[in-house]
Amino acid sequence: MRLPTFKGGIHPPDGKSLTAEKTVEVLSPKGDLVYPLSQHLGAPCAPLVKRGDRVLLGQKIADTDAFVSAPILASVSGTVKEIGFRMTIPGSFETCIVVENDGQYEHAPTLLEDLGRKPERGDYLKLIRAAGIVGMGGACFPTHVKLSPPEGRVIRWIIVNGAECEPFLNCDNRLMLERPEPIIEGLELCLELFPDAEGIIAIEENKPRSIERLRGELSEHDGSRIRVMPHAVKYPQGAEKMLIWSVTGQEIPPGALPADVGCIILNVRTLYHIWLALTQGIPVMDRIVSVTGDVVSDPKNLSVPLGTPVRELVEAAGGFKEDPVKVLAGGPMMGISMRSLDVPVVKGTSGILALSSRSAALPVESNCLRCGRCVAACPMHLVPSDLDRAVRRRDYAGFERAGGMNCIECGCCTYDCPASRFLTQTCRNGKAAVMAERRKQAQKGAQKK
Repeated sequence: MRLPTFKGGIHPPDGKSLTAEKTVEVLSPKGDLVYPLSQHLGAPCAPLVKRGDRVLLGQKIADTDAFVSAPILASVSGTVKEIGFRMTIPGSFETCIVVENDGQYEHAPTLLEDLGRKPERGDYLKLIRAAGIVGMGGACFPTHVKLSPPEGRVIRWIIVNGAECEPFLNCDNRLMLERPEPIIEGLELCLELFPDAEGIIAIEENKPRSIERLRGELSEHDGSRIRVMPHAVKYPQGAEKMLIWSVTGQEIPPGALPADVGCIILNVRTLYHIWLALTQGIPVMDRIVSVTGDVVSDPKNLSVPLGTPVRELVEAAGGFKEDPVKVLAGGPMMGISMRSLDVPVVKGTSGILALSSRSAALPVESNCLRCGRCVAACPMHLVPSDLDRAVRRRDYAGFERAGGMNCIECGCCTYDCPASRFLTQTCRNGKAAVMAERRKQAQKGAQKK
């Protein structure tokens, strides 16, 4: 029987063997911790502390009144050393809170202590927001917003993303292997919010032990509303729209949300943090990061406090065997190329991938061959070559008419292009240009009013 999947996609070498069998190790930071004020989609936070303040482990240090946002909480105890601009993973300088770690790890009161009683269903969303929980698969969309669908939407499926289709990464895989209980129990808590919903845990079939572990854990619970669904191995199986199609057979129309077709997508790590927040009152203070690549001396999966410098993760993995030609935050398909290792781990940091010139040689573009391979690979059924030409001509209206804003920037077209065209990058540039023009027109409209 064929396993569920989607149309299009590619099969890049997965590189997962480097860390697939590496048990998660806890890394204690050595130096200062740096907390960017925007680690999520939505409004950035404002500092709640000032220079010289002492903070405690789990204390809220930044927040905003905006609904689409999530607070930042300290992952160590110590003293606020500075609030100012620091470089972050994308290479931009952002406002950050710098905390000097005192090594004592003195705890602030937990979220449940602050609540003063056992949480009820009506407390769940408030606690999830207070815990700073966002999509831990990389999108970083605030989870309390995702669990608050528009009025009139009936949620029929809560789909758990355990696919981890991005090559080289094993942070989700190791969590499923080592901590399956909180994932199941976190999903049960979410299902309490949606009485008509079914929980589907989607895992690619190249993770048979994770499938077995979750099914074994599920057998000890009331599994009538939850099931594990193995999926075919294909990139980008873990993308939101691809998962919804392969699980439910429904396609999300352009501009629509998963809730519009009765779905909510949650990453396995997100469920783990929901369980921590609602059962123990512990907010998001750490995450698992796969430190891997062919120039890493001892690839590892590390559990690290948020704010830890990436350089310390690389040192914990034995450093580099040779100078890398490229270091990425994330995987090779959707990761961000890093300018420096002196940047902090944030909520969306799933991996640090260091590659040699043998595996990351920069290709030289040539003219489009009109072979159609990018069209066959595109999981969104776009024509990337046409989008590429429109952007290079600066025909952003044509780019938009051709569906360019539906591009999910997965990298399939670039990977499969025999002419080495930078198709994903031009689509990304086109989307940015369209959004800039929309903001410009909105400002003009506001001024006229």
